[in-house]
Amino acid sequence: MTDILTREIVDQATELRRKLHQHPELSGGEKQTAGRIREWLQQQKPDQIIEGLGGHGLAAIFDSGIPGPTLLFRADLDALPIEEVNTFSYKSENPGVSHKCGHDGHMAILSGFAMLLKDHRPKQGRLVLLYQPEEENGQGAAKVIEDDQFDQIRPDYAFALHNLPGFPKKAVIMRKGPFASASKGMVIELKGKSSHAAHPEQGHSPVQMMTDLINGLMDIPKEKKHFRDFVLLTIIHARLGEVAFGTNPGKGVVMATLRTYRDDDMDVLNKKACDLTRALSKKHDIEIEISYKEEFPATHNHPEASEVVFEAMQRAGVAKEDIEAPFRWSEDFGHFTGGQKGALFGIGSGVDHPSLHNHDYDFPDEIMETGIRMFYHIADQIVKF
Repeated sequence: MTDILTREIVDQATELRRKLHQHPELSGGEKQTAGRIREWLQQQKPDQIIEGLGGHGLAAIFDSGIPGPTLLFRADLDALPIEEVNTFSYKSENPGVSHKCGHDGHMAILSGFAMLLKDHRPKQGRLVLLYQPEEENGQGAAKVIEDDQFDQIRPDYAFALHNLPGFPKKAVIMRKGPFASASKGMVIELKGKSSHAAHPEQGHSPVQMMTDLINGLMDIPKEKKHFRDFVLLTIIHARLGEVAFGTNPGKGVVMATLRTYRDDDMDVLNKKACDLTRALSKKHDIEIEISYKEEFPATHNHPEASEVVFEAMQRAGVAKEDIEAPFRWSEDFGHFTGGQKGALFGIGSGVDHPSLHNHDYDFPDEIMETGIRMFYHIADQIVKF
């Protein structure tokens, strides 16, 4: 592997990463990003490129022509609505948009791996390099899987990585079982009747229901006997009426983020939140409407896929960083680990590195080589080189 992964490959992948960083695009609008990746992939001579997967997603297929498993590696295309404050030469040129989660680095790692595959094809089965849209809003993985074109690349194994600030640089973070939490945004609209503030009795304000709802929602996770593992409900926004001192409000909204380590606990947490909302609606005679945003399943690392990652760590000679509990953040790669043998692992970005989604974050190029090596050694166990 030392001779295969040259400094030239790492340098070119780094150059690509910085070009992608300069031109970030939000979830659902990754057209130019996908175009740049397509041009890069065409130079690596895959056997097929599939475009328009679940939106602007694309996949490169390296086919051995010999029967065997299909192995998928995924990177994410989208950036975040965060203003770039860094001043380096490759800073974002799109106002209010920047790669503050490191998806530019994830794409560059997968693209560096594609350079290896140009001259080192799998000996059996197929390798699929998937560039997925809309990870940040939790919709992209599901859209890709539901796309009819996905039937052409439906994998037996699926792997992905995520850079992780707060951990030693280049260390690999991995655990079997639950790795990242399930989450969903719950939106509860309250509809009463407005009136003049001088005559509140002529209206029907949802203020009392809102008060009871917020307190009740926050109490649900305390009912430990109903859950198998960690659950969290965070009230992230509430609004009652408008700023109008002459008006008794007739509507309101409460928004909460629900998080659990397990999908079955999410079902229970969500049901209890809905049951409470409906009970309070009846008690206070307030109409309600419940909807959801940014739904992520739990990412659960399959035992066999986890062992493949552990073996790759030994072959790549990287340091292992253990974690006792799953992460509280969410990743829509859970749609892939729920359907086949799959695993998501992390690569440390540095103990003191700015956190993900911070306005001064930037992907550390020093971990690029670690990511490419991990992908290579994972693939070598399944499709052989």
